[in-house]
Amino acid sequence: MKALSPEKQLAGFIAKFTPEMATQIRAARAKMRKRIPRALELVYDNYNFFVIGYGPSEKAGEAIFSLAAQAKGLSLCFLQGARLPDPDRLLRGSGNVVRNIRLESADTLDRPEVAGRPWSGRKHLYIRRAAIS
Repeated sequence: MKALSPEKQLAGFIAKFTPEMATQIRAARAKMRKRIPRALELVYDNYNFFVIGYGPSEKAGEAIFSLAAQAKGLSLCFLQGARLPDPDRLLRGSGNVVRNIRLESADTLDRPEVAGRPWSGRKHLYIRRAAIS
């Protein structure tokens, strides 16, 4: 039997969500791919979260951002977010490493207070583009 393509595997993971959440995940992914078009996408599906990470290589530890989905919602995670300046206190979380922003919709990514931040992804345009692995 022929293995499914990465895109078909990804579609299968997303299809496990409600239609509304699946639409939100696809829309947020499209915006992230547009914002950092050369990033490598790393996809994880486990019992807690479905995650699409964005980074310069296949090494998960080098990822910069991720979209983390669960039945309750979708978040944009900043994988070194604890070190980021956040004068308006937009970032959620209190751990030593990760911070996140809850995405009420994919359009949250376009809000000026999110997209206009130095950590919004624009300075990371150097990341090379590759297929999902």
